[in-house]
Amino acid sequence: MSVDNERKKIDSIDAKILELLNERARASQHIGKIKKKKGEGIYSPEREKEVLERLKSINSGPVASQAIDAIYREIMSSSISLEKEVRIAYLGPEFTYTHQAAMKKFGASVNYFSCTNISDVFAEVERGRSDYGVVPVENSSEGAVNYTLDMFIESDLKICAELYLAINHYLLSNAVSIKSINQIYSIPQALAQCRLWLESNLPAAKLVPASSTAEAARTVATHPQFKNEIACVASLLAAKEYRLKVLAPSIEDNANNTTRFIVISRADCRPTAKDRTSIVFAVKDRVGALHDILLPFQAHKINLTKIESRPSKKRAWNYYFFVDFEGHAEEPRAQKTLEALEKNCTFLKILGSYPKADI
Repeated sequence: MSVDNERKKIDSIDAKILELLNERARASQHIGKIKKKKGEGIYSPEREKEVLERLKSINSGPVASQAIDAIYREIMSSSISLEKEVRIAYLGPEFTYTHQAAMKKFGASVNYFSCTNISDVFAEVERGRSDYGVVPVENSSEGAVNYTLDMFIESDLKICAELYLAINHYLLSNAVSIKSINQIYSIPQALAQCRLWLESNLPAAKLVPASSTAEAARTVATHPQFKNEIACVASLLAAKEYRLKVLAPSIEDNANNTTRFIVISRADCRPTAKDRTSIVFAVKDRVGALHDILLPFQAHKINLTKIESRPSKKRAWNYYFFVDFEGHAEEPRAQKTLEALEKNCTFLKILGSYPKADI
């Protein structure tokens, strides 16, 4: 077989794929009309998970499972945009890791709105100006994003999805060589995640805090007179956008550096059989209170995946406890656990049950 013949075969296959994509799009538009009549949200995390898992289970190759995720992310993004004009608020500015996470989750066909801080993301969704919001909630190296946790105490928004993004930090600059760098810009968290590398390779450089990794990249790109002296720690996406050179790739101290992001919305999710539930509670200040409050989880064989404490900010030495556990809040054993919890809590709130993401 010649290359030309194989290309003709590909052209024929592409025509069939395009025809099927349009057929799928028309079906999505019809579903959108039905959802609109019922007052349901357009994005369905449980359906998304079902589609991707089914496709990967019947995939015989050579297309990799990771490629299926990427391909269908854009197909579903296009379908969502056909059903309704959707806006996603995220912790900005553009070209940050949260922006990358939002695009990884929702694809390129929806509208994105950059917010200055996490509270603005919540406000955008609460007031209906944006359909969904994307914010970081914890990092494998630095721990919880406390501001995100604190927002849930007062907010009625729900967690409807989660995703993990591998965080690879790059040293970016317009400098000819790393040897001339004496100032490095980035957010404190990124600098902390690269601390050992920076101490070993640029011990004399001054670390300058920035409001975001993207802002750090913009600062370095727009100061040509200092181009041989300044650098930033930011993403590869920021390097491409601001046309900066990569002086050193993957400088994070932990090769498995990963951030967990959550999607917030005004609606709950249906069970998928592979869910996670997030709750927050407060207990009476007495000896053994926290131990006793965790016993129902053991009694009903529910696996806790995270527990984090935060000061209540209302009374000294009073705390809220944020807990993630496996399962959906509508499952009988989860309901029994939550009922037992409520009897001994001064405050209990379900933050959402949502499909577990693959790490």
